[in-house]
Amino acid sequence: MLTESTSQMNRHQKPQGENLTNLKEFVLLGFSDVPHLQWFLFGLLVVMYFFILLGNGTIVLITRLDSALQTPMYFFLGNFSFLEICYVTITLPRMVYNLGTQQRTISFIACAAQMCCTLILGAAECFFLAVMAYDRYVAICKPLHYPLVMNQRLCSHLVIGSWVSGIPAQIGQTSQIFSLSFCGSNQINHFFCDIPPILHLACGDIFVNEMMVFLGAGIFVLVPFLLIIFSYGKIISTVLKLPSATSQAKAFSTCSSHLAVVMLFFGSGMITYFRSNTSHSGGTDKVLSLFYTLVTPMFNPIIYSLRNKDVKTALRKFLYRQFAKI
Repeated sequence: MLTESTSQMNRHQKPQGENLTNLKEFVLLGFSDVPHLQWFLFGLLVVMYFFILLGNGTIVLITRLDSALQTPMYFFLGNFSFLEICYVTITLPRMVYNLGTQQRTISFIACAAQMCCTLILGAAECFFLAVMAYDRYVAICKPLHYPLVMNQRLCSHLVIGSWVSGIPAQIGQTSQIFSLSFCGSNQINHFFCDIPPILHLACGDIFVNEMMVFLGAGIFVLVPFLLIIFSYGKIISTVLKLPSATSQAKAFSTCSSHLAVVMLFFGSGMITYFRSNTSHSGGTDKVLSLFYTLVTPMFNPIIYSLRNKDVKTALRKFLYRQFAKI
């Protein structure tokens, strides 16, 4: 697959002889191709951002305050929800601003910073999902060893590792991409500074950059995904050996919420970053990016609250205490 992608890329390289520009800013085209929907999209994104902040913020709060949720699973969930808030804040406010003002320019430095933060937080989200799968694996497959294995020290190390693991590599990848020369147009056919549309504007030989994208996707997307698949393979094997259907259903119910988030996030992310630069189209990239930048953070609290009895109980207790103070 890589050989075919590379040969296609070489056939579509932009020659160095084209007009090179020393860019100081880019233009994020976003959803400018649907001018009649600008204010509808503006209102929709504001509402989505409100629900993302409210939903994920509530999960962060109740996992910190409710004594019944002081377990590794909810410790990871609280950190994951906080990560979702950070992740969406990198892109969505800028989208709302662009739609409201119709000023779509973004400086070269701001674009690089946005890409770097998005990549770092995206890598962290991949590792968090793998850590949460490992937690479920230990809980279901090794229940007697769970308190010993998932101790506070290990949980803290896993959380810190997930947050910081992608920082050096993603800073390096961003620096490499923004050290390229760019040809003519400074218009990015996207709603944020992502790798595929930026590489589309680059001049000359981008073979190394494409290979770095594949390598980065392999390390920060494919490896966590394979760890999740391995964990759930062990979980399914263990659950099917349980004596009663009730026990099997209960075990699977603790994993279904996490699996739903995994499918939403990894499905769209892997399609985006495992394609060659020449096979990208603006419309497809924007739709796929909406899933892992907006849809997953919005549905994360809904999935976990509607499918999780402990979270619903903690939320009712929290709301009751707040109303009792009024």
